[in-house]
Amino acid sequence: MEKRLSRTDLLFALGFLFLLIVAIAAFFSGVKVGTQRTEALYAKPSPTMEARTVTSPNAYTQQDLVSFYHNVFLPHREWMAEWSAARTRWLSDDTADRSASLKELAKLAAAKYEESKVTAVSSVSPLLMNAQNNYLKSLKLFENSLGEMAAKVNDGSSASAIAAVSKNAYFSEGIRLTLLAQSQYYNAMLKWGATVNLSLPDNYELPNVLPNSEWSKLPLLVKNAIAAQYMFKNRSDYDYLPQDLTARIDQFINSGQADKMKQKTVRSTVDMLMGTGAIRSGDYLSLRSRYYAKELLPMLPFFSSDT
Repeated sequence: MEKRLSRTDLLFALGFLFLLIVAIAAFFSGVKVGTQRTEALYAKPSPTMEARTVTSPNAYTQQDLVSFYHNVFLPHREWMAEWSAARTRWLSDDTADRSASLKELAKLAAAKYEESKVTAVSSVSPLLMNAQNNYLKSLKLFENSLGEMAAKVNDGSSASAIAAVSKNAYFSEGIRLTLLAQSQYYNAMLKWGATVNLSLPDNYELPNVLPNSEWSKLPLLVKNAIAAQYMFKNRSDYDYLPQDLTARIDQFINSGQADKMKQKTVRSTVDMLMGTGAIRSGDYLSLRSRYYAKELLPMLPFFSSDT
């Protein structure tokens, strides 16, 4: 005859079954939590963090920026200064031998090309490597375009000769590459800054609309990178540098002129300043102590003295 379970035995069996269910649930819950933590540990980082992770610790050092300045940037800048001086001479003397001047400028571009190409820029700093390539390409384009145009520029006025040079397809492409290389150099400075101060971004995507109020909150390295981007977008040769544009924007906003003239965005402010010829080489240096005494910058000559 089948023996019935007592009430005590039944309660014991149910309790054991309940504990078994709880233990199994706890086990699987632990596995899930552990899996989630492991996945979080090895998860793909955000775009910003990923950019910092893949950048070599040997990239964009102070030494890299200084070497690039002296061996690549400065030779190109010296050529641009001679082109600017030639235009000034032409406009002050309409009888100047513009043909001879262009031939000399073509020779100088070739010399600066040879001077700059011998410098090896490490591939761990791709912005600097690309900037060097673009500076070199621009010098080659200046050499070829000015050499070809030398025979034609003595005809007509100096102003028409300057306009003809500026409209030349190869020369204008050289200017475009110059401004692209400059933007890449200033972005490399931002990369450097992010390794020194981790609160700084190592890249800045220019928004469609940048209010003056937002601009004023940005660090100088970011502002300079933005100024270089605006100069690249405008596709014109300039005697001044991105930090000069930055300084004039800051002065225009801080003085209250931007509000008085109802300029609310950096784009409209830049257009006004450029359109009125309000920016000069050396504007940054003249305003440095007023606005930028505590700003982080690499130790490059053009941030402390005239180039």
